[in-house]
Amino acid sequence: MKKIRYQRFLLVILLLVFTLNFNSCTDDLEKTPVNIITADKQFNNIDGYKQGLVSIYSNLAYSTFLRFYWSMQEYSTDMAVSTWNDGGDGVYHELAWSADSPAITNVYNAAINMITLCNNYVKEASAGSVNSRGFSNTEAAQIEQFQAEARFLRAYCFWILMDCYGNPPFPTEQTLGTTPPSQIQRADLFVFLEEELKTIEPLLADARTNERGRPDKAAAWALLSRMYLNAKTYTGKEYYTEAISYSSKIIDQGYALESKYEWLMLGDNNLNTNEFIFTINYDNTNQTWFSTNFLALGPAGIPGSINGMSSSWNAFRFTQQIPALFPTVDPSVDKRALFYTNGQNLEVNSITTSTDGYSAYKYRNKDRDGNPIEQNNNFGNLSDIDFPVFRLAEIYLTYAEAVLRGGAGGSRAMAVNYVNQIRGRAYANDPSSTAGNIISSNLTLDFILDERARELYWEAHRRTDLIRHNKLTTGDYLWAWKGNVEGGRAVDDKYNLFPIPTADLLANPNLDQIEGF
Repeated sequence: MKKIRYQRFLLVILLLVFTLNFNSCTDDLEKTPVNIITADKQFNNIDGYKQGLVSIYSNLAYSTFLRFYWSMQEYSTDMAVSTWNDGGDGVYHELAWSADSPAITNVYNAAINMITLCNNYVKEASAGSVNSRGFSNTEAAQIEQFQAEARFLRAYCFWILMDCYGNPPFPTEQTLGTTPPSQIQRADLFVFLEEELKTIEPLLADARTNERGRPDKAAAWALLSRMYLNAKTYTGKEYYTEAISYSSKIIDQGYALESKYEWLMLGDNNLNTNEFIFTINYDNTNQTWFSTNFLALGPAGIPGSINGMSSSWNAFRFTQQIPALFPTVDPSVDKRALFYTNGQNLEVNSITTSTDGYSAYKYRNKDRDGNPIEQNNNFGNLSDIDFPVFRLAEIYLTYAEAVLRGGAGGSRAMAVNYVNQIRGRAYANDPSSTAGNIISSNLTLDFILDERARELYWEAHRRTDLIRHNKLTTGDYLWAWKGNVEGGRAVDDKYNLFPIPTADLLANPNLDQIEGF
C-alpha cells in the first residue's frame, strides 16, 4: 500500500516549475513568472488543488529541511557529534554560532520556503478564490480540508521558527508579493499558533482517519501539547494544564504503543499506525538523497548488513553521556539501547574522529522480519523509513512532565502508568509488562528528561528538552565538548536561540536581531 500510494508523489516532478514560482526570497518578488502554469490554470479543478498540496508535502520531505533541522536539534547537545561538520556541527556542538554562520541559515530558509508555499496555497484555497472558480459545495468542502492541512504545515514551520529563532519574520497569505514581512514577537507568535491550530481543528480529518502522512485533528493536538509544554520558554507563562488536556485528547483516540521498540524506525514503519500520529513519509522510488538516508547511513561504523543499505558514512556518534543513561550499552536489558560499539570508543576525545563515541542502529532500512527493503531506484541505496514528527510515546511523556510541573486535570498515578507502558516495551517488548516499572517516587523531572533521551534519541527533540530544563547553556549539566571544552562548560544564555541570519537582516529592514548577536 505504501509504495502504491507514493507513486503519486512522482507527480511532484511535473509540478517543480509551478513550485519555483513562489519559492523566491524577498528580493525576487517582482520577477514575472516565465512558466505558463498560472494560478487560474493550476487551481481550476480539484486535481489541481490536490497536486498543489502534494507539492507542499514533497517539499517538506525531499528538501533539505529534515536533515538540517535534525542537525540543529541534536548536534547542539549531548546527542551527537559529527565527523564531517555535517549541518554545521562545528558551531552547533561548541554552542558558538553567530548571525554569519552558514549553518543557522539552513533551517531558517527551509522553514520560510515552506511557509511561502503554504501561504500561496492558503490564498488560492480561500473561500473567495474557490467560489470564483465555480466549485461545487462538495468540492469546496474538500478544498477547505486541503487548506487546513496547509495551514497545519505552516503552523508547524512557524513553531520551529519560534522555538529556534525567537522572533522571526511573519509572512502570511496577506503579505504575499507585497512589502517584506514584519517581525513577530515570540509570545505573539505563540498566541497566533494557538488560535490557528484551534481554528483548523474542526476542518481536519478526525483522528486516525486521514491518509498516512497527512495531518488530522490528533496532529493539531500534538503540536499544541508540545507548544504548551514549552510555553514558559516562549511566553514566560505556564500552560501545563493545557498540555495535559491536549495530551489526553490524543490518548483518548485509541492510540497504543507498538509492541517492539525496534519496529519504530524500520523501512516498513508505515505499519506503525497504532503509535504514529503524524509522519514525514519516504519511499525509495523517489530518487533523492534528502530523506531519512542520513539517519540510516550516518551513524558511524554501522555495516550495510545491519542498516539494510550500504556501509556507514561515519558521520555522527553520541557523546559518552548518552550511553551512561542506560543500564547497559547492550539491549539485553533496555531494548532501546541499540548502540553500535564494535570498533568505537566510548569517550569522544576528538569530535572529528569517527571512532570516538558509540553510534546506534536505531534507523534501519529493513522490514520487521529483518529483510532489506527492495530498492526501486537507480541509486540502489535509498531509504523507506518514515520520520515520526509526533508519536504516542512523546505524548505520554508530555502528560507525565506536565503533571510533575503542576498542571491540573491529570494524576501522578496515570503519569506513572504511561511511563511504565513505555518502559514495559523497552524492557520486555510488551507495554503491559512490569519489567521496567518505576514507582511514584522515582518520577521526577530529572528522570523524565533522561527517559525522553532514552526513548526519543535522534528524533530531533533534545535541544528543546534541555532548554526547557535549563540545561542547554548552564553549568547544571555538561557533556563532552560543550562550549568547545573536552569536559564541557557553561556558555552564554544567548545560545538558547539562533540569531536571524545576516543576509535576511540586510534584505528585510523590518527585522531586528535578538539580543546578544
